[in-house]
Amino acid sequence: MAIGLENSGFSDALVVLGAAGLVIPAFARFRISPVIGFILVGALVGPAGLGSLSAAFPWLYYVTISNPDAIEPFAEFGIVLLLFSIGLELSFRRLWTMRQLVFGTGAAELLGSAALIATALHLLGQPWQGAAGLGLALSLSSTALVLPLVGTTSPVGRGAFAMLLFEDLALVPIIFALGAMAPTASDEGWSGIAGVALRGGLTVVAMYVGGRFVLPRLFAQAARTKSPELFLAASLLVVIVASVATTAAGLSPIVGALLAGLLIAETEYHSEVEVITKPFQGLALGVFLITVGMSLDLRLILANWASLLLAVVGVVLVKAVVTALLLRVGNTRRGVAAETGLLMGSPSETTLIVLATAAQARLILPSTASFWQTVTAIGLTITPLLAALGRRVSRRLERQNAPEQLPNGEDRTIIIGFGRVGELIADMLSRHDRPYLAVEADIDAVTRARAAGHSVVFGDIVRRELVDRLDLGTAPMLILTMDDPVLTVRLTRQVRAQFPDLPIIARARDPGHAAELYRAGVTDAVPETLESSLQLSEAVLVELGTAMGPVIASIHEKREELRNDIRAEAKMSRDPRIRRIRSRSEVEAAASS
Repeated sequence: MAIGLENSGFSDALVVLGAAGLVIPAFARFRISPVIGFILVGALVGPAGLGSLSAAFPWLYYVTISNPDAIEPFAEFGIVLLLFSIGLELSFRRLWTMRQLVFGTGAAELLGSAALIATALHLLGQPWQGAAGLGLALSLSSTALVLPLVGTTSPVGRGAFAMLLFEDLALVPIIFALGAMAPTASDEGWSGIAGVALRGGLTVVAMYVGGRFVLPRLFAQAARTKSPELFLAASLLVVIVASVATTAAGLSPIVGALLAGLLIAETEYHSEVEVITKPFQGLALGVFLITVGMSLDLRLILANWASLLLAVVGVVLVKAVVTALLLRVGNTRRGVAAETGLLMGSPSETTLIVLATAAQARLILPSTASFWQTVTAIGLTITPLLAALGRRVSRRLERQNAPEQLPNGEDRTIIIGFGRVGELIADMLSRHDRPYLAVEADIDAVTRARAAGHSVVFGDIVRRELVDRLDLGTAPMLILTMDDPVLTVRLTRQVRAQFPDLPIIARARDPGHAAELYRAGVTDAVPETLESSLQLSEAVLVELGTAMGPVIASIHEKREELRNDIRAEAKMSRDPRIRRIRSRSEVEAAASS
């Protein structure tokens, strides 16, 4: 049976897929989070946007979402797949080590934020039952948006994930608690919470025990078929069955998805499962963000902008302060605590569920629920902006509190940038007893390097006063390893103007960047892609059966061509130093001669 454009599901699918194909590349080009793009698309094509004009302009039917309720299940599936992918990156051992952060800091953050928000709303005239429901709803933060922004392994990501995990576990008890607080409720509501806890615990244990035996055999059979389709079907089957099981037990489906990911992470198939389900997760998450945008009514926002702005700022401020203070009590650095607090400041997609439950239980009026749903949608929209603000605040706080005392000592090589290249250079200098001092702008990298025994200080080389404090006049050499071509050239010009005789060795991205660095004044520029590409070409030609002599001759010719190109582009009077990495036998022969 043919499907025409008049079919709402077909036309809505075209809009969603078209948005994914346009939004992601367009916003990536301008280095803006696609999250904002998807939400803006939802606001534009939703029933409160262009969709409201489809009656007057029928052609808008084909470029707008005509049936928002039909795509909501796909949005929910996106969140389920997100939690599943997070589970794939974790392990039960790591979760056990995080138990204090999850059930300590996570519980304190949720309850502390809820108490402050509820108190403020009660003082503004909201009955205490409704205020409690709103406080619990608004204290939740968005797993779907926060974790893709920071991951689960960074200092910010670890703290955020622990608190988000507790919130996901607490979602169903919160819903039952709101039902128990309803005016028509009885004591059965609280016994229901206990029943859910018991059934949920038994279900999780059964899934854990059964999964340890079933999943390895299931994926082994799928792997033997060498069929990617069957492997994908098995992966999605596990996610769906786990989500249905926890839902039947009264828990949230995302708990089942997380547990499924954890179980698969313990097998040797987790990498393949992660790769094969990644496209589905990204697309479904995009659908969820579009549904968030569709809940934004720009006319309503403009009509009530003052009260909405006050509500959004108030919620973000309370949650950010509570989160940051709790992390500081746990000895988290000030910068990380501030960034995590701002990132966790906005409400969550699950806030909408709790608001609907509170309205159904008659704890709040439908108009009140509608107002706070708009606040939630705005908060979700600004989450990437809060993340960017948090990074800026974190960097500023770390600069203020990082030890800027530079160690005393002369005749030491200065290394700017301590990533993989800078660390390797430092290791080689240490091996030959050459003193060095490295400067790095990433405080986490500095902390790890110091713990490993490296001589590294925190500092942002963009600040001119830091260059002055490095005392480059006594340094035998300056090495630039930053992965920022523009900054490398600018710093080279600045240092060369101050220290005409200082040898400067710089990491170049390619031969064109190397020529630019030579014009700026470096002593030597090393294109990181050049020698590796030549060595790879040599290995390929030899493996294909080409004689070693002609291969080496052609490699030398190509190197000479690149050397001449750099020399011509940089207008140099000498040849740039581009050398082939010699084999051990060549080195020994040169040493013996």
